[in-house]
Amino acid sequence: MSVKSWWRRIAGRGGATELDPSRPDLVVVASSFDDAEACSAALGKALQWTSDDPVVLRHHLRVPADRVGEVQVIAAQIGYDTASVDAADPANLVLQRVQVLNALHCSQERSRMTGIAHRYDGHVLGWDALQPAAGPGGKK
Repeated sequence: MSVKSWWRRIAGRGGATELDPSRPDLVVVASSFDDAEACSAALGKALQWTSDDPVVLRHHLRVPADRVGEVQVIAAQIGYDTASVDAADPANLVLQRVQVLNALHCSQERSRMTGIAHRYDGHVLGWDALQPAAGPGGKK
């Protein structure tokens, strides 16, 4: 294993480029919209989540409409794309990135999103993780 692939695995992004976020068969396998719930608790009750496979990790934020662009720029610098944004004010913004997920990385990203949202006068509503739906026989 190369140093680069080792680091990507440690950082929670190893092999993550193999999952296309636009796949139509993606389903929510884990989520939390409760500020008090630890990522480990949310992932612990996620029955369909496969921990070794990449997920599309989405963070749901609400930010003032005039700050959406700034949030998108900062999020892009850390590998997040905009999954959706509405025209409301405040706007509901969903940021996503593909990565291998565990409780530590989930918690780190959740904290990072909270910091970004607060910096731009917004707040985080929650997060969810998507993986392909299990097919016949439970295979993804």
